[in-house]
Amino acid sequence: MLLHVLGKNKAWLLAHADDDLPEDQVVRYTQLLERRYLGEPIQYITGEAEFYGLPMRVTPDVLIPRPETEHLVEKALALAAAFERARIVDVGTGSGAIAVALAHNLPEARITAIDISAAALEIARQNAERNGVSGRIRFLQSDLLAAVAADRFEIIVSNPPYVSTVDRDSLSVEVREHEPAQALFAGDDGLAVYRRLISDAFAVLEVGGFLVMEIGYGQSEAIAGLLEQTGFTRIEFVPDLQGIPRVAVAVHP
Repeated sequence: MLLHVLGKNKAWLLAHADDDLPEDQVVRYTQLLERRYLGEPIQYITGEAEFYGLPMRVTPDVLIPRPETEHLVEKALALAAAFERARIVDVGTGSGAIAVALAHNLPEARITAIDISAAALEIARQNAERNGVSGRIRFLQSDLLAAVAADRFEIIVSNPPYVSTVDRDSLSVEVREHEPAQALFAGDDGLAVYRRLISDAFAVLEVGGFLVMEIGYGQSEAIAGLLEQTGFTRIEFVPDLQGIPRVAVAVHP
């Protein structure tokens, strides 16, 4: 936060560690500290987050990108290598972190980024512009895949809401009180969005196409059941660095 107030990098700060701050910067820094003390995430205070090595603007209209979601990007990049010009849709794009990271690493891919929130889409557009990929991402406001029901894709990626409303009080104040509830909660069991998304995804995926979704702790068995019931095959789960199933992958047969 101090670097944010100063507009400097860490090297500059180390070289000027004994300098006195001007009064206006002391006031500004104190204000930011007070916001952090009340639980506001640093990323919202500074308006900045990093994802997959790329700078992202974030506001309370979007979730803060997490390192765990990079596992989803890595898997999608590996799968996309099998296609000459993969058609990819990011459902619930939020800040656009996933779509922007994929576009940055897949210059030939045709990427669509969808969100129900107009405010989130605006942030996603800004992040695409900031990272030089705005011309290669189509942004659409839509409830899940409704706006692209007539399209077809080789890969569908999504980090949907998956927290149970029952678990709300167990979340940290940073998440519970500051991140957008619409992007967090999905019914009493956390599976409400998956039920709709999995069904919709089956309808728009090409044969041999992939559905790649981030999932919550302890949800892998239920997700596998939903995927099997819908007709998906070759279901697998990618673990995070703690060995917890974090990304579900399935194939449209």
